Order: sequence, then structure tokens, then C-alpha cells
Amino acid sequence: MGDNADITEVRDAHKFNEDNLTSYMEENVEGYKGPLTVQQFEGGQSNPTFLLKTPERDYVMRKKPPGVLLPSAHAVEREYRIMSALQDTDVPVARTYCLCEDSDVIGTPFYIMEKVEGRIFRQPELPGMDPKERAAIYDAMNDTLAKMHNVDIKAQGLEDFGKQGNYFERQIGRWTKQYRASETHHVDSMEELISWLPANMPDDQTSTICHGDYRLENMIIHPTEPRVVAVLDWELCTLGHPLADLSYNCMTYHFMHPASGGLVNTDFDATGIPSEQAYIEAYCKRTGRDGIENWPFYIAFSFFRLAAIVQGVYKRGLDGNASSERAKTYGAFAQMLADLGVAAIRK
Repeated sequence: MGDNADITEVRDAHKFNEDNLTSYMEENVEGYKGPLTVQQFEGGQSNPTFLLKTPERDYVMRKKPPGVLLPSAHAVEREYRIMSALQDTDVPVARTYCLCEDSDVIGTPFYIMEKVEGRIFRQPELPGMDPKERAAIYDAMNDTLAKMHNVDIKAQGLEDFGKQGNYFERQIGRWTKQYRASETHHVDSMEELISWLPANMPDDQTSTICHGDYRLENMIIHPTEPRVVAVLDWELCTLGHPLADLSYNCMTYHFMHPASGGLVNTDFDATGIPSEQAYIEAYCKRTGRDGIENWPFYIAFSFFRLAAIVQGVYKRGLDGNASSERAKTYGAFAQMLADLGVAAIRK
């Protein structure tokens, strides 16, 4: 959303009736004036994402992918609802314009939001930046996560956005089921996590907004300031345990992503990036926590959950429905994530 580096023509699998979209926007998007030009973002493995250009302003559209979908996946309606609910909070989100749940318009449900200008950083090491700015960007990411978890759910009308309590029990059950639905081969480490996690769940039943994919790449940083101006990709958001978000956000300390890298073996003093412990302590201070017990559980859970998600992307790639050709390479990636989850609990 914030940069134009990965914009392509609309891929064949995701083409839709652009005249229908134009008519819909004329009726439902305040201030819309055509003509409309449509392009596609290369990212957005799950929900295809499009740049809608007009002479006066640009918009972003996210839609469900074509084909047979896993239960409860690709919930653009939920993305739209949570972003709309956060408009008047101190959590930075893009302005939402409209949600269309009528598949007759362009083939699948979709929503339209503003295009927020700024920077997207895809490498956690923030190469080429000075230590002070790195430190400030990580602090802004930490502060934004705390703000999100401090939102009053009831005041924003989100009490029914997800079930409260028993979050890890439900999530482990859900992602085990999703994993089984897209399983293509046996993975020993995934089976170990499926057994170990339910037996080691914490008693803490805290419920907050839980983004579900909170990482540096999923936020837009102000064009010149180290400040978050929009959090993106709310598809997996629900009411859940805040430490699931924090541990997911901290996964980059534990592995090197094959495409974007990570913070393993980083010299924190030299780079300005906070250590995992410092990052956790800053979050705890902002959210009133004394500390975190059994941190390895949360890290292992995050690797398990991401492995299940990636396996789903891999299966869609094999079936021809994923929004990127890269999805077909994700089988080995899912196994690597499961292996890292097991490594976390064996430390």
C-alpha cells in the first residue's frame, strides 16, 4: 500500500469486471471521480490486493480469491469491520470507504480503503539506516502494538468480534484443523507441536484485539518520520490473547526468513535495534504487565500457527488459486517453521 515497488498488471486468475467496479464506486465511494485504472499488488498471499488509480486520488481494494476456500479464511468482511471500528482510536489505520458482500459485482466480496502514503520496510534489519532511526521505528512498532492491545473492546463495539477466553485452546484446535485440511505430507515437527502445545497452555485468559499478523512489513511508516501511519493486513484479526501478537512480532529474533531475513545474530548495540528482551520489556511497561512466564510456549505457538498458514498457501499454490506464483515454493518453508517451533520448546 505504501510503496509502488511490487505493482503489476492484474493477473489472469484475478481479473474481474472493471466496469462493474466503476459503477459500484460511483454509487458507494464518497467523492469518487473516474476514470479508473486497476493494477495488482504482488503481495497479499491470501487476499488479492489492487491499486485503484483515479485522477484525483488512489484507493486500495482487497477481495477474496477465486476458487474453493478453506472455512473461515479470507475474511475481508472482518478486515473491514475492525479497521472501521478503529477509525476514531489512536491505532493508525487506513480510512475505509465501503464493503461489498455481493459476489455478483466483481465475483467475490471486497472492500475499498484509502491508499496511505509512506514507507514499507520488508527487512527487519532495516539496512542502510542509522541506529537512532532503527531504534525509533522499532519503538513505534512496539508502541502501536501496545495501543492496539489497550483499546477498549466494548467502547468500540467489538465485544462480538471473537470469543473471549480460551484463546490458545481454540486457536490450536482451529489451526490444527486448517493444517489437516491442507496437509500434503507428514511433518514430524508439526505433529510434535500439535501434541505439545495443548499440554502446555498458560492459564492467563486476557482478551484484547489480536491482529494476527503483526510485523514490520505489515505497517506503513511515515515518509520522513519514524512513525507508524497505518497498520495493514487485518484479515486474521480477532479477539484473542495479546501475547500471541507479541510473540509473532518477535519471531524475527528466532529465524532468518528466506526472503526478508531476520534478527538472528544481530549486534543490537551497533544497529540500534532492541534485543528481544528489551522489546518485551518495553511492551510490558506500556501494557502494565509485570513480565511474561513461559515465553517459549508463545514462540512455539507462533511458529506452529504460521506453519499451518503457510501450508494453506502451499496447498492453494498447488491447486492454482494462490495470489502469487511464489506460493508453490512454500512446502519446505512450512516444515522449517515447524522445526523452529520445536527448537523453541527444547531450548
